[in-house]
Amino acid sequence: MLLKHTFSFYFFVVLPGLLLVALFLTILWLRRHYTALRKRNDKYIYVAFFHPYCNAGGGGERVLWCAIEALQSKYSLIKIVVYTGDIDASPDKILLKAKQRFNIQLSQVEFKYLRKRRWVEASKYPLFTLLGQSMGSVILGYEALKSFVPDIYIDTMGYAFTLPLFSFLAGCRVVSYVHYPIITRDMIKAVKSRQMSYTNRKCIARNPFFTSAKLIYYRLFALMYQFVGRFSNIVMVNSSWTEDHINSLWKCPMLTYKVYPPCETSDLQNIPIATSSIEKIKIVSISQFRKEKNHPLQLKIMYQLRQLVSEEMWEMIELVLIGSTRNEIDEAWVKDMQDLAKHFSIENNVTFKINVSYNELKKELEEGLIGIHTMHNEHFGIGIVECMAAGLIMIAHKSGGPMLDIIEESDTSRNGFLASDEDEYAGNIAIILGLPDTARHKIREAARSSTNRFSTEEFKINFLRAVEPLFTKKKNS
Repeated sequence: MLLKHTFSFYFFVVLPGLLLVALFLTILWLRRHYTALRKRNDKYIYVAFFHPYCNAGGGGERVLWCAIEALQSKYSLIKIVVYTGDIDASPDKILLKAKQRFNIQLSQVEFKYLRKRRWVEASKYPLFTLLGQSMGSVILGYEALKSFVPDIYIDTMGYAFTLPLFSFLAGCRVVSYVHYPIITRDMIKAVKSRQMSYTNRKCIARNPFFTSAKLIYYRLFALMYQFVGRFSNIVMVNSSWTEDHINSLWKCPMLTYKVYPPCETSDLQNIPIATSSIEKIKIVSISQFRKEKNHPLQLKIMYQLRQLVSEEMWEMIELVLIGSTRNEIDEAWVKDMQDLAKHFSIENNVTFKINVSYNELKKELEEGLIGIHTMHNEHFGIGIVECMAAGLIMIAHKSGGPMLDIIEESDTSRNGFLASDEDEYAGNIAIILGLPDTARHKIREAARSSTNRFSTEEFKINFLRAVEPLFTKKKNS
């Protein structure tokens, strides 16, 4: 009996205690080790950007390259490092794509290649995807920390669970640029009300037990997200919608700045707006080929539009879907959309343009009349602004950033349209096509002039203003 009690004491008390002490000492050693690596005897400020998909060519990548360009233009004694998982792309190829896609010329950027990017792939986690990807980002983040310890760490992809690694273990100053919160009140509300969506599958929405379990999971995850987010010294958000959600979750409004993402407006605003009657009707969509962008709705809109216009006009209409793909999952999504277009018998009126250069994008916008964007609760919508800067009449989803920050529907200052389903989208397109040339031209001019506040220069000014205190601390330290 005495032996049994002794064993229980050691197994349940002493052993856990020793493990906790060992864990504490390990963390202490790691913190001392990485803090020492951060301290360098030179005059440079080392800034590292965590962007595992830096070669994807989407709106998030425009933020990355413009932020680097802004820092290099202001600070001469600065070294830039980008943590990337694009191991198949050389530094020259990555920078060349940034030039071709975004018209941004960069040099003196060092890349640290990460080989564990598979740990943040959604396909790796069929269940508990948010938690799996977040824990996977810790693995990837630790690989990044081991490869290089910066003075300032900037996460530009939303991997908030990497923040404690750089803040606590290495003592780095940490910046978050949040495009889209990992979890939002809307997501929790959708589960609670048992609504089906791409984040809430039918089998869960229809089962009360699974719904309750997922609700607990989401609420616990929200607490974890709040904890890691508050390791940020500076938080930047890309829209009013994102700002509202981040303030409710991270509760640090005094450290949070709304910095609209950089949109190519100055060059696109030089595209001439045709004033003559319509001869060819090109509808342009700009968004990455991902499920949440809701490309099926765009094809449904075309199917519905066919019922509203004459056969003669239908022959004049073309939908051009422009976007980038990051991996095989995105490429498979494009194939699915091509098959869906055939299913709706609209394939002759739909064109897919994948991973196009900036010049090709500009050409499509020059020929466009109408732009559409269909993501529900889009955080901002760089593609929307690009279309408007080029003088297209934009129809965006009546939610998120497009509704709060970009599109104005009042009669006196209309610069676009908002819609919620295929009927409203198709109806708005029909309305636009039926407008007199002068009325269409007025909306196109209003759309163009409204995009100045989203320019690349405005982004650079606001980005540098937000991060300036961190560079001041470095100089004074």
